[in-house]
Parts: sequence; C-alpha cells; structure tokens
Amino acid sequence: MQGQNQQQAYDRGITIFSPDGRLYQVEYAREAVKRGTASIGVRTSDGVVLAVDKRIRSPLMERDSVEKIHKADDHIGIASAGHVADARQLIDFARRRAQVNQLRYDEPIGVETLTKEVTDYIQQYTQVGGARPFGVALIIAGIADGKPKLYETDPSGTPYEWKALAVGADRGDIREYLEENYSEEMDLEAGVRLALEALASVNDDELAPEGIGVATISVDDEVFSELTDDEKASYLSEFGLLAEDDDGEETEE
Repeated sequence: MQGQNQQQAYDRGITIFSPDGRLYQVEYAREAVKRGTASIGVRTSDGVVLAVDKRIRSPLMERDSVEKIHKADDHIGIASAGHVADARQLIDFARRRAQVNQLRYDEPIGVETLTKEVTDYIQQYTQVGGARPFGVALIIAGIADGKPKLYETDPSGTPYEWKALAVGADRGDIREYLEENYSEEMDLEAGVRLALEALASVNDDELAPEGIGVATISVDDEVFSELTDDEKASYLSEFGLLAEDDDGEETEE
C-alpha cells in the first residue's frame, strides 16, 4: 500500500522524478500510444512507405474524416498512433517549421532536422508544469539528399531512426514480423507489400482498402503520394490480402 501511495504522489506532477528516476506521466503517455491503431513505416532502397490502420468505431462515420497519414512537406509524410488531437497539434507544428525553413533558407527542410525540431517541442512538455505530455507517437518519413529516411518520435521527446518500425496497437507482433521479413535491398513495391502484410498479420491476414491508408515517397521524384482506394484494392488483391467481406464494424484510431 505504501508503494502505491508513493507512486500516486509522483505521478501527479509531470516535472517530478520518482525516487527511481521515472516520469510516470511520460510512461502513461506511451500507454496512450498503444491504444491507437497501428501505423507502420518501411524504408526501402528507392523510397519510404507509410501504412496505417484506419478502422473507425461506426459505419455511420465518414471514413475520410479519419486522418492518420499527413503530408508535412512535398517530400515528407507523417503517420501517427495515439490521441488524434495531439497528433494534429504536432503535425501543424511540423508544417509550420517546414514552411519557415523554405522561406528563410529557400530550400526544403531536412527530414532529420524536422524530426528533431518536433521532438524538441515534445520534450518541452515533459518539463513544464501545468501541461501534460503528448499522447501520440509519429513516424516521420521522407527523402533527404536523395536518400530515404525514417524516424520515430516518442512521448519523451526522443527521436529514433529506423529501417522499419511500427507504433500503436500490436507494435510488438508487427515489429517481429518486420524483423523476420525486412530486407534493405527491397524496392518500393516490395516495401508496400511488406507494410501491408505486416498490417494484415494482426488483422486475420486480410484488409479492406477503405480501412487502411498507404503513402509512398520515391527517391526518383521526392514527392509524397497517397494511394487511392482503387490502388490499395489492386495491391491487396495482388498480394492475396483483400478482405472478402468488410462488415464495417471498426475500432478507435
């Protein structure tokens, strides 16, 4: 009982470390990320792929209103998992930083530079009283100097660079699938296939085009491009992942 009371004393304040060096509110924010549906990023030899689970709570909800993939700049895309409102705040911040960099230096912002500016912003909310950490993780993907880049932001404000990763629900299972099947030599289409197969591995090996989002950024043109429903259906059919019956019963983002 005494241990529980001690934890409760320290988890009420974001600026207070517990005796064992933990910030409980940051750990709770990571738990909020796990409650969001999965987002996946894959870096290939000629581009990057973002794939997300866009399941919704009711068939009455407009699917287009569920946004988990966002364009931050012409050459950068962002996928999120966790609290949607928190994600929108961070993505708006990222877009502003990209625009400021373009106006100030007359060149696109670097993917690593943007990621670190976002994580610096996130980190401030782990030190300021009267605020809480962002309950969201972002996957920031793009092209820098002709090379594909893939980063993750954590609620603590720490950036990580990955070859392939997953955030959100079923992260451990999806990461295990990615570790077993990822190859650095794969091309962009193979990256799309891996991302979709990884997402399907925790969804009964089938997906509906309306229930997922997929975006790519190719090294050739360095342009963020989100796949249409028809393009997604074509990929799912080609890979044998197309759901035969989509009943529309879906869960929270």
